[in-house]
Amino acid sequence: MLASRLSKPSATSTRLIDALAGPYTVVNEWPPRGLRGLATRLLRSKLLEMTRTIEELIPEYIRGLPVYVPGRPIEDVERELKIHAIKLASNENPLGPSPKGIEAARKVLADANRYPDGGTLRLREKLAAMHGVSPDEIFIGLGSSELIDLASRVLLERGLIGLTAEGTYAPFSIAIRMNGGALEQVPLCAFKFGLPEMARAITNATRIIYLANPNNPTGTAFGAEEFERFLSHVSSETLVVLDEAYVHYADREDMPASVELFKSRKNLLILRTFSKVYGMAGIRIGYGIGAGALVNAMNRLKTPFNTSGVAQAAALAALDDHEHVKRCIEANRVERKRITEEVAKLGLKPVKSESNFVFVETGPEAKTISDELLHEGVIVRPLAWMGFPEAIRISVGTKEENDKLFAALGRVMARRKGKPELTAR
Repeated sequence: MLASRLSKPSATSTRLIDALAGPYTVVNEWPPRGLRGLATRLLRSKLLEMTRTIEELIPEYIRGLPVYVPGRPIEDVERELKIHAIKLASNENPLGPSPKGIEAARKVLADANRYPDGGTLRLREKLAAMHGVSPDEIFIGLGSSELIDLASRVLLERGLIGLTAEGTYAPFSIAIRMNGGALEQVPLCAFKFGLPEMARAITNATRIIYLANPNNPTGTAFGAEEFERFLSHVSSETLVVLDEAYVHYADREDMPASVELFKSRKNLLILRTFSKVYGMAGIRIGYGIGAGALVNAMNRLKTPFNTSGVAQAAALAALDDHEHVKRCIEANRVERKRITEEVAKLGLKPVKSESNFVFVETGPEAKTISDELLHEGVIVRPLAWMGFPEAIRISVGTKEENDKLFAALGRVMARRKGKPELTAR
């Protein structure tokens, strides 16, 4: 519509065209030619740009990004369905935060009028001593999520590639795409990272690789030997981001000694979080172990005071609460085994988990089963949005919560006994 109105310029536009074209005009006529015509077309283009909406000004690679889908809050479900619900959808620690962490957080809350330590010195020093690295090699962030994004922001640009797997933590691929990189994904192999296949996918343009060990949402883990073999194919110019959010829950004895590997391979960035075994998902704090130069660059890009004083104090205290960590790991081991056994009895197919959740193949009615469980007051996670339309993920709860899950799932499956294609699976 604007273009038609510009079929002949106004007097003001004509003066602007004359100024842009100068004296070098072929013919004083409409439609214009020569430099005068070029000036008119430039003006028209600029005026059209000025009429675009904010949405149209957002770059296409950002508009095309998927939105991370969080688990549904218990409060929403209870308000909508008028029932008491349990949430087994977001891989939270059912035993709650460390008591020592809670007490430390309470003490510093009275100082919330003051800005926190922007350099997180005490926490970095404590973590550095615990892992045998330098404080300059520790980055403190908002859970693991901030670090996942910052790593791509530091290293990626147009023409470079970020590599990860299909069927892994969604923020990996989002970080690659939102920071201008080309996303390359390799399929999982039997719900596990196919490290040999990923090694073959590396090119000279591959600048960053994201791995999760154990993997979310499948709960599988790779061992030390296969990881070291994979690293032997990665050049020093490619960063390997190893997300170990669930590493405390892993039972396999040959888990990679990632921190020791980092000491000889500075192109490794290890991510840890206080959201899982430490039970502090709600206060958003985690850390990374990486080369000093990388950490320095990430610090330049982070927002000021990215973690609160409450979160820092709670994390410091939680690191000393070894009994709480031990109790959480043992309770998870017991209840994870129960979930695996009970869902198998109902004809479903759980995948062996090294985490605090169980990935369960249900068949094509995964979404329906999840919805029916929801109406029974049990919130689980259907996984179509992560590339598994025939699976759900069940977070490990307390014994009482898991008992409610088994009863509800039993009723749901009993109602489907007339569907042999599902019960057979």
